Parts: sequence; C-alpha cells; structure tokens
Amino acid sequence: MARIVKHTAQGPYKLECGGEDKYICRCGLSKNQPFCDGSHKLTNGEEEGKLYWYDDVGNRHESADGFAGIRQN
Repeated sequence: MARIVKHTAQGPYKLECGGEDKYICRCGLSKNQPFCDGSHKLTNGEEEGKLYWYDDVGNRHESADGFAGIRQN
C-alpha cells in the first residue's frame, strides 16, 4: 500500500566507512536506497508547510489536499 511520508531533510547524511565517505539518503527520493544519488536536489524550492510528491521522472507536484490530521512526527 502506498503511503505519504513527510520528509524534513533535504540532504544526505555523511558517514565515513573505512576511510571512504558514504552518503545516506534522507529525502526518500534516491533510486539507490539507502545511499544518496543526488535526487535531493529536486527538493530545492519547496516551501515550508506544503506537501509535495514526485513522479517517476522527478517532476514535483504539490498536493491538492493538505491532508488535515496527518501525523506530523
């Protein structure tokens, strides 16, 4: 079942593993989960308090419904 998840991070989490830097996706858009593939750059320009979703080719869409009552944490 599909679900809406509110992501607040717009960039990856950097880890050092064996002297090598690895980046963990925190935006949920990476096609290389759990690692970052740079897809978080699509989130530039998002406005606080609005809910967005992204289609398979990376186009951003604003939710027509504010989803009143959606759990915020």
